[in-house]
Amino acid sequence: MLPHETSGPVASPCTNVCRMNDASGWCEGCWRTIDEIVAWASLDDPARRAVWLQLNARRRSTEGGPR
Repeated sequence: MLPHETSGPVASPCTNVCRMNDASGWCEGCWRTIDEIVAWASLDDPARRAVWLQLNARRRSTEGGPR
């Protein structure tokens, strides 16, 4: 079960690889945009789950990651 699929608090997707990809606009570690990273602390759990769903879609749509 992934962090966004639980009913408890939603964990951050941060992997401590904080490097923004200029072409995609996504962090190469967690796949979030800078706006998503900045907003994370203020999001409620449903909004965090929505971000996680987008991250999963980004991973699936880009073979090998956003590098």
